[in-house]
Amino acid sequence: MNHDFSIPNLSCGHCVRAVTEAVQAADPAAEVQADPASKQVAVESTLPREALAALLAEAGYAPA
Repeated sequence: MNHDFSIPNLSCGHCVRAVTEAVQAADPAAEVQADPASKQVAVESTLPREALAALLAEAGYAPA
């Protein structure tokens, strides 16, 4: 499933790596596309949206 998130504090390449690593630690097959300019993250994963949101929040990048 594809899940889109708006992450207000996504601002640089480090943020993109942190978000990607947080998601892929739980789902290594997940595909993550993050755009700091628009503060949007798209995740293709088998995990439910709630689990992905919790992972992002735990990494310090809580979805809006």
